[in-house]
Amino acid sequence: MDIVLITTVIASLFLVIGAAEPLAARLRLPFSVILAVLGVLIGVAAIFFLRTELTDALNPVAEAILGLPIRSNVFLYVFLPTLLFQATLGMNLRRMLDDWVPILVLAVVAVVVATLSVGYALSWASSLPLAACLLIGAIVSTTDPSAVVSIFRSISAPRRLARIIEGESLLNDAAAIALFGLFMGFVMLGIPDPQLGDALARFPLLIAGGAFTGWLAARFAVWVMAMFARHELAQISISVALPYLAYIIAEQSIGASGVIAVVAAGLTLNLAGPGRLPPQSWANLREIWDVLAHWAGALIFILAALLIPRLLEDARVGDFLLVGVVILAAVAARAVILFVLLPLLARLRLSPPVERPYRAAILWGGLRGAVTLALALAVTESFRVPDGIQRVVGILATGFTLFTLIVQGTTLRWMIGRLGLDRLSPLDEALSRQVVAVALQTVREDVARTTENYELGHDIVRSEAKRFGDRLGAAVKSAEDSADILDRDRITLGLIALAGHERDSILARVRERTISSRMAERVLSDADRLIEGARANGRSGYQRAARRSVAYGRAFRAALLLHNRLGLSRPLVQLTADRFEALLSQRLVLRDLGAFIDGRIRRIHGKRVAELLHDLLARRVEAVETALEGLRLQYPGYADELERRFIRRTALRLEEREYAAMRDDGLVGAEVYAALTQDLDARRAAAEERPRLDITLRRPDLVRQFPLFAELDDAVLKRLGRALETRYVNAGEIIVRKETAARSAYFIASGAVELESAGQSWRLGRGEMFGQMAILLNRAPRTEVRAIAPSTLLILDETRFRRLVRRSKALRDAVRASAEKRGIAPEDLFAEFAETAGSDKAY
Repeated sequence: MDIVLITTVIASLFLVIGAAEPLAARLRLPFSVILAVLGVLIGVAAIFFLRTELTDALNPVAEAILGLPIRSNVFLYVFLPTLLFQATLGMNLRRMLDDWVPILVLAVVAVVVATLSVGYALSWASSLPLAACLLIGAIVSTTDPSAVVSIFRSISAPRRLARIIEGESLLNDAAAIALFGLFMGFVMLGIPDPQLGDALARFPLLIAGGAFTGWLAARFAVWVMAMFARHELAQISISVALPYLAYIIAEQSIGASGVIAVVAAGLTLNLAGPGRLPPQSWANLREIWDVLAHWAGALIFILAALLIPRLLEDARVGDFLLVGVVILAAVAARAVILFVLLPLLARLRLSPPVERPYRAAILWGGLRGAVTLALALAVTESFRVPDGIQRVVGILATGFTLFTLIVQGTTLRWMIGRLGLDRLSPLDEALSRQVVAVALQTVREDVARTTENYELGHDIVRSEAKRFGDRLGAAVKSAEDSADILDRDRITLGLIALAGHERDSILARVRERTISSRMAERVLSDADRLIEGARANGRSGYQRAARRSVAYGRAFRAALLLHNRLGLSRPLVQLTADRFEALLSQRLVLRDLGAFIDGRIRRIHGKRVAELLHDLLARRVEAVETALEGLRLQYPGYADELERRFIRRTALRLEEREYAAMRDDGLVGAEVYAALTQDLDARRAAAEERPRLDITLRRPDLVRQFPLFAELDDAVLKRLGRALETRYVNAGEIIVRKETAARSAYFIASGAVELESAGQSWRLGRGEMFGQMAILLNRAPRTEVRAIAPSTLLILDETRFRRLVRRSKALRDAVRASAEKRGIAPEDLFAEFAETAGSDKAY
């Protein structure tokens, strides 16, 4: 075929894609549905002009359209990796983990159930062999990510609903395509009734092999991209190669799932990329992938739609009855998962509950598209599949896809409206009024400065100021006098606004590089949880999300267990360093929120709400300071290094701003500016490197690190090391309770504790001790001791501690100093001891 003609057809398809988006907006229909309709019309028109005798002038164009090299491998190897990879790069993984149970249930369990449901229903209703029926079930189980995600984004669906839909549509392709490969093999081998258990047993191997391949490829790609830190185009080029190579290696070399490999590679790059690449490079990389995915998604839809007339060409009446069977079986299987299994898991507290309107929207939003057609096309192209099966697979898959796009796709917006998911709640309406009021106040201030700078006419300024002031007054009054908003709702609105401003502050700090890109996703996710927590449960939801942002999660506890039991320190080092930096970032942002409360929220919601928000903010600051102090006491030098790093990065940002200002003022030329920024980039790369955190602790080193034991000789230290018991405690754990009989003295090898007695509290860190007073005074303590950071304690029993006090003058001096701080006479502690060291050696 003439290459010029093919190029012309493809360029024309891009024109169609460009026209489809504004057409979809005008008709208020999903973009993917418009593309599918246009593709079908183009395909029908090409067939018509080839077969009609009206004119032969358009025959070359029709032949070029129908002769496009559209094969299943083009969809699976060219377009699908692009769509899946971009979707993973755009996901907020931390927020997606909040709903990982329903996402996995829909992406894996629902696919298996739908495959079996459709397969056995077709086997009952037709004469097809069971293997072919299950193959059709696997094909129609794939919800199309480009169709589903674009529709739910276009209708402004609730965030949580969109997250669940996006996660399901991304991951269920992998499960369905893996099942497709299994049953396709049975059909090509001529096995009519496969052993289902044997087939499903291979399923985990396909998943695991693909996941490992994608992870390994992405880790290597990130390592290479980090080496090319100053070459942004090289980094983008490597990212473009990554999904395709991961897909091909998994499919062709390992025999695993290429789709899983692409998803794993995208998730790995999503997690590792922001911390290893410069912020601007990472932002540009994601923008490039957004454009590539837009083109790929549009082309895959329109090219797949071109095939629909040919796939339905030999359809019979009985085939449409089977399409009805497929529709009923697929919808019934999805309904069972959504309305039976998910509520059951929520009742058993194995999954967060998914609201009923959300489940109804998910049921109707399970659209099929180009992926389903591509799999059907792969069956029709295989010469090893009998002709009768090829025909039925093509017709059933195409008919079901058309039903989901034409019927479900066009009515999904209406369904969302009927469920009330597109309407603002009274709280959201009040929030919108608040936003208008706050925005207009800011605009008034900016306009006032602008009129002063340009020295505009006094009468004009006065008339426009009056007009604007009337609008502002009406907006503020509407926000203040909402009769249907209770006081608790005003508090909720204030918390949502506060959390939203916190998120904006984080984004500004990330752009300024005050907060590193490594921490950006984490602190932004915490801010999103604050917004959603306040929106869902008001003050309690906000406080719960705030506590979670400073809490030690399951991952940290697992890392601590690996460190303690197996000696694997790397995960704990990484998580501890991340926690240090996240807490410093939180403290930086929280200190600026008080001005927002006084400047914005007080104007709209009044003094009482503002004071309450100040109180909640003060508690958050105290919680962050407590957590940070615990880490400071645990690793005193590391906090200093992080703060020095912050100062260096701030200085570099200010230096860069000065260079840019000089360039804009014409004081330096482009060559000088390039040389200056090149040197600045080199220093910034060094400043971005996070200092290394050393948490390695060994028993002899633990003993030697205490100044209290410095005067003891090696033999005594060795015996003492054997006598000391090591105990690991997590943050929040109570170590000593009030009125508990004293039996041991505690030495803090790492971590930090807080002591509380008689309404007063104080903190101790690495190298300090507690419990000694109760032993020496021979009475139950009136002090409660609680860990404020994961801590390693060395414990010495009462008898050995008394012997150690006799031997160590440094220890006696430390005990004496501690007693004087608490107002205890040292004579009361050492009455039973001689001032000279005893001769006890049994430690």
